[in-house]
Amino acid sequence: MISRTNSGRTAAEPPRNAMDGVDEDAALLVDLLKLATFVANPMRIGVAEPLDLAPTDLRIILALGGEGELAGHELSEIMGVPPMNVSRALVALHHKGLVEPGEDLRNRRRKPFRLSEAGQAMFDRSVPAMAEVSRQLFADFNSRDRGTFRRAASRLLARMTQWDHQLDQPRESQDVA
Repeated sequence: MISRTNSGRTAAEPPRNAMDGVDEDAALLVDLLKLATFVANPMRIGVAEPLDLAPTDLRIILALGGEGELAGHELSEIMGVPPMNVSRALVALHHKGLVEPGEDLRNRRRKPFRLSEAGQAMFDRSVPAMAEVSRQLFADFNSRDRGTFRRAASRLLARMTQWDHQLDQPRESQDVA
């Protein structure tokens, strides 16, 4: 006699994974999306909160510290955050003295921001906190796994920064060499 579970499956049948039968690349993308979502919690608890920063404020400080001067719309694109949220965060960070307006001599309409001296000090304080979070997250990774993961992430980031909105174009125009 075969026992049935509440869902109607036999007891010997493993639970269905929503990703069963999904293209391997699509499944990898879903894993990447999960990773991006779940890494926010350790970053909030381990880095943003101890520095008395909101998560969006921390992300702006990290972006400016890593990339240099950026305009609000550029931060919005990099971070995947709506422009209004970036604008509000920039105003708050400016009031706290962590960012200051920059100047683009080639394009006077572009309004970039950069880290102030206090903002650079905040960025510098975030590095040890991020190192501790990373030690915990990568505890099971040996140096080879870390290197492989970092190389793969670098290649993916390079492709993403060069994204040309291929999905916005009709399929025929993508196939033309």
